[in-house]
Amino acid sequence: MVPPGLALSLPLLSFVVALVVVRAAIAYAHRRGMLDQPGQRRSHTIPTPRGGGIGIVLATLLGLPIVAMDIAPDGYRLTIAAIWLGLLLVAWTGWWDDHRPLPVAPRLVAQAAGTGLVVLAMWASGEGGWWLPLLLLAGIGSINLHNFMDGIDGLLAQQAVFVMAGLAAMALALDEVTLAAVALMVGSATAGFWVYNRPPARIFMGDVGSGALGFLVFALGAALWRVDAATFWPTATVCSAFLTDAGMTLLVRVWRGRRWYSAHREHLYQWLVRGGRTHGMVSGRYAAWNLIVCAPASYAAWRMGKNGWVVFALVFGVSVVVWIALKRACLQRARERMS
Repeated sequence: MVPPGLALSLPLLSFVVALVVVRAAIAYAHRRGMLDQPGQRRSHTIPTPRGGGIGIVLATLLGLPIVAMDIAPDGYRLTIAAIWLGLLLVAWTGWWDDHRPLPVAPRLVAQAAGTGLVVLAMWASGEGGWWLPLLLLAGIGSINLHNFMDGIDGLLAQQAVFVMAGLAAMALALDEVTLAAVALMVGSATAGFWVYNRPPARIFMGDVGSGALGFLVFALGAALWRVDAATFWPTATVCSAFLTDAGMTLLVRVWRGRRWYSAHREHLYQWLVRGGRTHGMVSGRYAAWNLIVCAPASYAAWRMGKNGWVVFALVFGVSVVVWIALKRACLQRARERMS
């Protein structure tokens, strides 16, 4: 039996659990030799432990049943069970990959299975239509996008905290207390991890964390969309910084005939670091963009309802222009250094 009101203290509990587990993960990674070594395709300069995202995962896996038993109505318990199982599957595959690299195929199978559980839960709840396969692809895409964007100290963690805060605000505006509780719990757990991941990072998130966060962003975003389809546009706007960087980088690599899934340092945040800016400076710029541009734009998209696509298109268009301008400036600076 869950004590009444325990779910209300979940953000603090999740923060503490993540903090303790990540601290233990640092020692564990050193014992097991789970260290990311510096290299040409990496942005750090000293060997650093990986796998710290296990703190976010364990805090969330412990908290989801509390939400289900304490505050979730019956109609949400199937969704929470699907998220719990999907998270376990995606995170376990990432944890394995952090210990011993896995081929692409089994990772994609696990990602599809985890995402598929959420899609099936939506279908079992009465949702259906041609968009179900697209939802499956969106989930797999979100997992890999967040993995691609986990390349410098603190960046993905701060982005996840920002996105979860936005999702929680939308959920509360819709009186969806269950979804708000889950988003706040995940955001707080991520903040606990960030304490050890902020520049200079004492541990990296690893695939266990980046995949888990990508899955959770998708799952909560899909759950909100099921309640009100108009939330799609403010959710996409909240995520626009990462969507732009990952999307434009992928497009350029495909256009140039490169293997888009292979390791590289061609994201804008990586070019900014290569140009001489510190991890903290780059993460700070992304945070500033989120707070100054994305947050008010997301609110505007929310207020516009089904017409929120206009705001998203404007923000995404401006983001692309900024991305191109900054990328060209970084390339020009690199050429000047070589000349």
